[in-house]
Amino acid sequence: MIAPVRQDFSQPASEEQIARTVQALQANGIHALVVDDRAAALEALLSRLPEGAEVFTAASQTLEAIGAIAEINQSGRFDAIRPKLMKLDRQTQMREMRQLAASPDYVVGSVHAITERGQVLVASGGGSQLASYVYGAGHVIWVAGTQKIVADIDEGLRRIEEHSLPLEDARMRQTRGVGSQVGKIMIFNREPAGRTTLILVREVLGF
Repeated sequence: MIAPVRQDFSQPASEEQIARTVQALQANGIHALVVDDRAAALEALLSRLPEGAEVFTAASQTLEAIGAIAEINQSGRFDAIRPKLMKLDRQTQMREMRQLAASPDYVVGSVHAITERGQVLVASGGGSQLASYVYGAGHVIWVAGTQKIVADIDEGLRRIEEHSLPLEDARMRQTRGVGSQVGKIMIFNREPAGRTTLILVREVLGF
């Protein structure tokens, strides 16, 4: 049974927490930058995507909130993967769908928890975004509100189970009539320099 939502995990981090987290992320090979709001987050994200680049947008309430989904998939400025996937048949073209999503030049999305030690936690029901995050994509860009900053991995796991999952479960039941689950959790301890960027936003965004 999914527990009620813990609201304390929706509080934005302090400037001291943000500073510690950014320093730790940088030490772990993840380029981190901090912006004030969703407009600045969208600008920072788009400035890192070359015109015509192949881009896969992972499912993300944060990307929806900042307007990135529409801008990337509908503007014509990029070689967007998501519209291509929507045209394929899951029954007969699943292998092609997996290949497209697994190894784009750029993948953009969000995460569920970021520790002050510079670790990043991503939860997923089926794992469709994880292959590109872990290795397949040439470049990874995450956008996350600072309310996702936690002390350590244990607190990050609690945030996923006690905050992110209940909110996503409610959203899924309202929009699709089925609940959600945490099928997989990836923990990123270190990334190759130059591959991964995390844009932290001083605004409550996503789950």
